Amino acid sequence: MRIRIDFQSTIRHREYDGLRLAVLHPHLGTLDMASLSFADHQTFARRDAAAGIGPGWDGYARIRNWHENGPPPWNGADLTGLRRAIGQYAQIWIPTSPPAPAHAKLPSPPSARPPTGRSH
Repeated sequence: MRIRIDFQSTIRHREYDGLRLAVLHPHLGTLDMASLSFADHQTFARRDAAAGIGPGWDGYARIRNWHENGPPPWNGADLTGLRRAIGQYAQIWIPTSPPAPAHAKLPSPPSARPPTGRSH
């Protein structure tokens, strides 16, 4: 299985307000989809605060102006919240085995000393 990640479109052309995750099975196709909004994960909180825009304002927690020249519109994004959410989603659909201990304890070799006491 794979997880595909795309930008989540708004009703405006070339404007995106989050990421769309899709779990893909090689034979069954799409098994699940989820949307992660930039606003819910504080992705552009610093950028928007510096620009003086908040919820309900045009451009809040969105990217647009997808130009081939210049920096990408997600420059300066804080991806911490999205990264955590994607990791949790992936863990649900593609669980990993628990990590191995730092060093496995091997059984002790038998002692080379003869047993004490009398034998019959």
